[in-house]
Amino acid sequence: MVYGQQFRTMYKFEKLEVYQLASQYNDMIYDLVEKLPKSEEHNLRAQIVGAATSVVLNIAEGSTGQSDVEQRRFLGMAIRSPLETLACQQLIERRRYVNKEEPSKDYEFSRVLYAKLQAMRRSLQKGRNEK
Repeated sequence: MVYGQQFRTMYKFEKLEVYQLASQYNDMIYDLVEKLPKSEEHNLRAQIVGAATSVVLNIAEGSTGQSDVEQRRFLGMAIRSPLETLACQQLIERRRYVNKEEPSKDYEFSRVLYAKLQAMRRSLQKGRNEK
């Protein structure tokens, strides 16, 4: 048995659809960067991986033990990162590092993730306004 496995609880962020989507998106971005040339290791590769990872981490950090206002702040930070990954994907396409059709699935996934993050942030604002 793995240490602590019997005591494993799910944290609030692990139950969130946006967290699960962001984690899948992060995996997709890692798969994408494997196709980049070594010369991009400290440029596009580092930038896009950092942005995709930032989405996951901001959702997690903002969800646990935070007020709605604080969670909205972290979601605001998380919302910026899919836009950054989209810009990186466009640069990757422009440089022809991957087949033009290849990133389209990642690109569409980032749009969905962005929309879901915005919806979650709006719902927290709406709940605040109703109090």
